[in-house]
Amino acid sequence: MEKIKTYNDLLETIKNKEKFLLYIKTEGCSVCEADFPRVKEIIDENNYTSYYIQADEMTEAVGQLNLYSAPIVILFYNGKEIHRQARIIDFSELDYRVKQTL
Repeated sequence: MEKIKTYNDLLETIKNKEKFLLYIKTEGCSVCEADFPRVKEIIDENNYTSYYIQADEMTEAVGQLNLYSAPIVILFYNGKEIHRQARIIDFSELDYRVKQTL
């Protein structure tokens, strides 16, 4: 999973990538760190493009994408958000949603 470092890079990714998963985590969030490998496993099994951001390093994204808790998983398809899970991630649901867009 590649880290996106700036809000402009995030906007470019949303605009230019057909489909991808965005994982949002924050500094010091133990749930974020625990869920990260499980999300990565789903992504790797499905050979799916994915990125992550640190919400506390990208304040513009927090307001623009309504990122008010962590962790958050968002699936984008053709520049639009098609699925979001926040705080408590249902991994079987996430796997199902990823497979829908393959």
